[in-house]
Amino acid sequence: MQRSAPRTPSTRRRVAVTGASGLIGSALVRSLRADGHDVLRLVRRPARTADEVEWDPKRLYVDAAGLVGVDAVVHLAGAGVGERRWNEAYKKEIRDSRVLGTAAVSQALASLADPPEVLVCGTALGWYGDTGSRAVDESAPAGSGFLPSVCVEWEAAAAPAEEAGIRVAYARTGLVVAREGGAWGRLFPVFRAGLGGRMGDGRQYWSFISLHDEVAALRHLVDTPSLSGPVNLTAPDPVTNREVTATMARVLKRPALLTVPAPALKLVLGDFAGDVLGSQRVLPGRLTESGFTFAFPSIDDAIRAAAH
Repeated sequence: MQRSAPRTPSTRRRVAVTGASGLIGSALVRSLRADGHDVLRLVRRPARTADEVEWDPKRLYVDAAGLVGVDAVVHLAGAGVGERRWNEAYKKEIRDSRVLGTAAVSQALASLADPPEVLVCGTALGWYGDTGSRAVDESAPAGSGFLPSVCVEWEAAAAPAEEAGIRVAYARTGLVVAREGGAWGRLFPVFRAGLGGRMGDGRQYWSFISLHDEVAALRHLVDTPSLSGPVNLTAPDPVTNREVTATMARVLKRPALLTVPAPALKLVLGDFAGDVLGSQRVLPGRLTESGFTFAFPSIDDAIRAAAH
């Protein structure tokens, strides 16, 4: 199969993005366009403009003709794990949105006569399960439970792209610190109201990354030919929920005296409470080894950047 010539970071690229309306995707699109790159957005309806490509992950459909000439694809689409209380129906939606979506994209790319150089597939630290206080990097095996099983299937669904000779990098992303959305988007208003506090005993590790560094890391994966396979996108120093609580209170100048007990979280969140109370101490081994530099490496840096 014919291959495009490798591009350098300074080369103008044509990049397709799924999940382009989400927190990370919209920030990535803005960043790419600000630097002069052409961006195609995959949308779940007929395309209305020249920068849109229709797809329907549930039907495993992508308008592959709209992807002709792309240099890179960043696949970020998937139902939010914290958007709703988990029950069996929503857990199926979480799985299907990731596995079917990834299969649809990878099969479409594999069908192209001149496929793109790289597919960056956004996955999650859920791969590792609960690691307790033990620090892990990309060499760690998959954990046990619902999210690890989803992540295993999710990454496996990109096999057609790999088999077509496309470089595939799995961006295993941590908790993104941003006030506009995601988990932290819910924390900011609670803490600003003086109602913040630790969750459970607060000893569980949270592996975080600032939104700025998340976007920069995704672009680094696109631009770095040596990076394929799993790459953890998380800041170098994971912190406990207790430390997050103290930092949020200090940065926002609000008290954080409350505690959300585990039974209350389980009542509100369903099965997802186990992941909120679980501990993930995950390190960005391959990212730092490849020369990536964090703009906001500490939790204090990340929260201040998001707050201001």
